[in-house]
Amino acid sequence: MKKSAEKRTRQAKVARMRNRETKSTFRTAVKKFDAACAAGDKAAAEENFKLSAKLLDSAASKGIIHRNTADRKKSRMALKFNKLA
Repeated sequence: MKKSAEKRTRQAKVARMRNRETKSTFRTAVKKFDAACAAGDKAAAEENFKLSAKLLDSAASKGIIHRNTADRKKSRMALKFNKLA
């Protein structure tokens, strides 16, 4: 294997792990939001909604998920949150 190919393999591995961590973080935040909504805890739901939206935007800006995917998820979360009121 060429030296350049080995380097790209190493770089890809680092990027993959970084992307996995980012995805895992926003998925966990979304699950916490869903749990708070299911429990009817509006304060916790609002806090988790803000965090989830921030993490989704961050992932979209880094190209880990598509911008429209982040917007769609945020929109659905907002609808869910507004039904709590």
